[in-house]
Amino acid sequence: MTEEIERLRRDIENELADIATSEELEAFRLKHLVKKGSLADVTKRFKDVPPADKPAIGKQLNELRQFANTRFQELQNSLQVSKAASTSLDLSLAGRKPPLGTAHPISQMIDEFVRIFGSFGFDVADGPEIEDDYHNFDALNFAPNHPARDMQDTFFLADSDENLLLRTHTSPAQIRLMRTCKPPLRFIVPGRVYRNEAIDSTHLAEFYQVEGLYVDRNVSLADLKGTLIAFVEELFEGRTTKYRFRPSFFPFTEPSAEFDVLFSGSKGEAWLEMGGCGMVHPNVLQNCGIDPEEYTGFAFGFGVERLAMLKHGIDNIRLFYENDVRVLRQLS
Repeated sequence: MTEEIERLRRDIENELADIATSEELEAFRLKHLVKKGSLADVTKRFKDVPPADKPAIGKQLNELRQFANTRFQELQNSLQVSKAASTSLDLSLAGRKPPLGTAHPISQMIDEFVRIFGSFGFDVADGPEIEDDYHNFDALNFAPNHPARDMQDTFFLADSDENLLLRTHTSPAQIRLMRTCKPPLRFIVPGRVYRNEAIDSTHLAEFYQVEGLYVDRNVSLADLKGTLIAFVEELFEGRTTKYRFRPSFFPFTEPSAEFDVLFSGSKGEAWLEMGGCGMVHPNVLQNCGIDPEEYTGFAFGFGVERLAMLKHGIDNIRLFYENDVRVLRQLS
């Protein structure tokens, strides 16, 4: 009987090694572990074993029965886990994309300036944020006693022998461009500017501006108006927009105007100033070595945040810089 038990153990081990499905495991149970299975059959014949051999054969039978039941339970648990995993995973579903960051709304607006004015033939230039008094004021035809030179408007750098300051506008780039490049000139200059102003819903002490400059023969005020209107129409994708040009004064342009767009916010409709514009003053052309009798030009400066407010329907400029993820996610 010892040989019979050993043979049965080898058969059980081989069958267990080949089991891969629940159906195969169930067939194994019906063959070996039920009341009429192989283990029960050999156990019934234990009563015919001589008394002297019963201890050894009984031990052998118990080990086989324990081995078979233990391995059956392990395989059953393993197959159940595999089945649960396979049913919870739908390989036909699209993969989950991790959340990605995006450009800040102000960066997106600057990209729009570059794209639209690029289609108009404007190149992109840059200029330093720390300027000297000459490029920021003198070369732009500011009188020595002009109010913009006052400490209330300008951040001057302390202990500077060169009278340095944080630029109050991107217009100094006009001077650098006209002195280094010959007409025709067609540039925009995006950049950060600084003014010592009180912060409220439409003003910041540090903000972004885009300067535009076009100098050539026979450039007219009609060219300026047509360019700005075409820009606004493209920016708002054909959406009906009301705009107006108001007479104004800037030392570096003559005539000068403010460009306004009608804004609809939580408090109703209101005109929102986008920036200033005008024909480049003859004195500025002369300061840069360009003959105003031969060339004319126009210039404009837009507040980037103001246009972003208009495009996104926001009536508080500070929302762009409070780092509220909920706001930035909506604007993106």
